[in-house]
Parts: sequence; structure tokens; C-alpha cells
Amino acid sequence: MALLLETTRRLDSLVAETQAEAAVPTLVAGVVRDGVLTHVTSAGEPPADPATQFRIGSITKTMTAALVLGLRDEGRLDLDDPLDRHLPGTPVGRVTLRQILGHASGLQREPDSDGWWERTEGVDLDTLLAGLTPAKIAHPPHHTYHYSNLAYGLLGGVLERLTGRSWWDLLHERLLAPLGLTRTSYRAEEPFARGYLVHPWHGTLREEPRTDTGAMAPAGQLWASVPDLARWAAFLADPDPALLSPATVAQMCVPVAIGDPDSWTSGHGLGLELYRSGERIYVGHGGSMPGYVAGLAVHRPSRTGVVAFANAYGFRSGSIGVTTKRLLTEVLDHEPVPVAPWRPAAGPPEPTVAELTGRWWWMGREYEAAWDAEAEELVFSLLRPAGPAPWRFTRVDADHWRGRSGMNDGEILAVRRDPAGTVRTLDVATFVFTRDPDRLD
Repeated sequence: MALLLETTRRLDSLVAETQAEAAVPTLVAGVVRDGVLTHVTSAGEPPADPATQFRIGSITKTMTAALVLGLRDEGRLDLDDPLDRHLPGTPVGRVTLRQILGHASGLQREPDSDGWWERTEGVDLDTLLAGLTPAKIAHPPHHTYHYSNLAYGLLGGVLERLTGRSWWDLLHERLLAPLGLTRTSYRAEEPFARGYLVHPWHGTLREEPRTDTGAMAPAGQLWASVPDLARWAAFLADPDPALLSPATVAQMCVPVAIGDPDSWTSGHGLGLELYRSGERIYVGHGGSMPGYVAGLAVHRPSRTGVVAFANAYGFRSGSIGVTTKRLLTEVLDHEPVPVAPWRPAAGPPEPTVAELTGRWWWMGREYEAAWDAEAEELVFSLLRPAGPAPWRFTRVDADHWRGRSGMNDGEILAVRRDPAGTVRTLDVATFVFTRDPDRLD
């Protein structure tokens, strides 16, 4: 669905204003809705072609995390495994993979290096591991948020040792190729935007090096175009089960640690940053490497996302992360929510389902059970008083249904019958629903 003309004008204006205030050579952003890149806007010189690559920095971590979760789903690791189980002898091996993914491991922020590691050619995995000491734990690992690039270098080591494949080969095989991300690469491929440091006093540009970060590549090596990163945003909003389970992506969006415990506006899940914007929660990540900054933010309920790039290290005012989230909020505030048309059912549900539909009561509260034929789910709605979003249940067998939303997510709805086989009550975790509001079974 194309954006409204007024919305695109707002986005174009915001990007132009931000580029001027931030003093970056080029700022480009793309909006994705329901899996489609619906608008691309840019400001600065030279104008960015959609195929132009920028360095995405730490957005790389979201893909590294997806690889780890994919191996977990295959039973090849557990999130509560200590690091030492996969990198034996590591002096920081008591921290768990879950803590590492969520930046709650206490590991120091950066790896050791002769210079700033992002501007220095990287080392191999053995050299990275040889430099580890117990002192690399910056503070006690638990649920305290402490961002660590080093942590994701170690996750790359786990992937390599566990599979015998390089991180890049795994990434290309498991995610990039299946998703058609042909403009996402390990090294820059023409056309790509040159990255700069902008002098703070006279506005001149200094081109920054484009390094191979070696064993730290899983933390921030990748390059991508707007359409490619938009496709990754679309995947995070609505994942392809053939690549990664939707339930696994949902788990990536659950907080491991809160970044600001006093205000709860940001946190970190399993590889994804979490941001509160009013009553909405966005997931995504920011990224920076010398000469580049990038942002990705996704509102999963509406399957809407924004990606943004600039080819300068930092903004003179504001940030790429603030800009990305502001663009996303503009879209959500001003675009109508896509409405799926109602379609009649092909026929009534089978008898074992039909007999569960209708009105039910629990403790004086009135509920309605309806059948969603398209999703093949039993939908329970609180009618009086008006309640939250309906509970949804999927069938286990004729008399057992598994909750998949709200307070009953994962709980079993059991159908209780009388000796004649007629449905008498519905039992959800000892909450017994009856057909008669005066009956309490």
C-alpha cells in the first residue's frame, strides 16, 4: 500500500531538515509496510541511489543473533549454556549465551586493540580469544545492561566452533541468500557511499578507512542497501517460518535487560534493541562504524519499519536513532491502518468446534467464543465488561486447545463433558467457564 502524499511530504521534509541540522553529506531513509518498500527519501549530495550500499555497523548484531537462535531451535545449543561449553578454556566462560545476546554478561565494551578496533584491521578468532582475561568482565553479569561489542565477537566464535563454518558463510547461506539480500555484503561493493568524518569547525570531510574487522565482524562488519535492509526489517516484522520461527523472533523481542531502569524507555532483547515511543514498542538496532551511522526500527503489530543511513560518523545535532524512530512515528501517526476485508466462511465449523462457540460465563463475566476459520483458532472475547484483546487457542485435539495470546498464552483449555458426551464446561488453568451465569463449577 502506497503512503499518502501528505505522509511522504512529511517524511521528505523531515529528512531534508535533519540532513541540514546534522551536517552529514547524505541522509537516506526507507519505509517498509507489509513487506513492501513503499517510500525512499534522501537529502544531500550526491543523492543516494537505492542500490547504494552504506555500512550498517551494529545492525549486523541482529543477524548474528538470528543465527544463534536458529541453532538453538535445531537443538545444537541452549541459551543458558555457559560460554565455556562452546569456547573451552575461555577465562570469561561462566557467562551464558543468553546474557551475551542481551548485553547482560558484564563483558567489557570493546576488544583489546592497538588502536580503535573499528578503524584497525581485525585479528583472527584465536588471537581474539588469546587476549581474554578474567578482567574482561567489567562488572557482575546478571541482568544489568552493559553494551558489549566484544560479546558479539565471541558469539561469532561460538557459531564458528559449533558448525565448523565461518560466520560469513553461515550468514550468507542461512539468511542473506534465502531472503534475496544480494546487496548485503562483507566488504563494500560498488556503488557504495564513501564514509566521512565531518570537521566540527570548518565542515570539511575526511574519508574514513573501510576495515575488515576479522573476528569482530559479527559485531558490525556488514554493508547493505536501503532495499536490502528494508527486507530485513520486513522479516523481523513478519518472519518466514522456513528461516526462523515466528515464536523465536517474538522471543528476541522480550527484554533481557532494561537500559534505563528509572524510566523504562529502552532495553535489549536477544539481539534486538527495544524502544518505547508513547504507547508503542519498537524493535530494531542502531549502527555505527567510522564514516557511517545507520538505524533500523520496526513496529511489529503493524508490520511497519524504517531504515536509515548517513555517511558521516555522528550527527552534529540529534542522532540517526532518534531520526529513525521519529520517521516511524510519523508514518504510524498519519497513515491509516490497513484493514483486511471480512470474508464469509466457506461453511460452519465441524461439530466438535461448533459446540464450543457461543456465550460462556465465569464469575459473573460474559464471554463469547467464536471460530476464526482462516486462522483455525478459537477466539475468546470478554463482552461484559469490555475487555482486552481476545484470547486465541489452537487445537491440540478435540477436547484440548493451547492458548497463544494474552494471559492464557501457553495454557490449556480443556473441554469437560458430561457422561452423555455433551460439553458441560471449559476449564482454562482452573478457571471454569459455564453456559449459565448462576452456575459455579
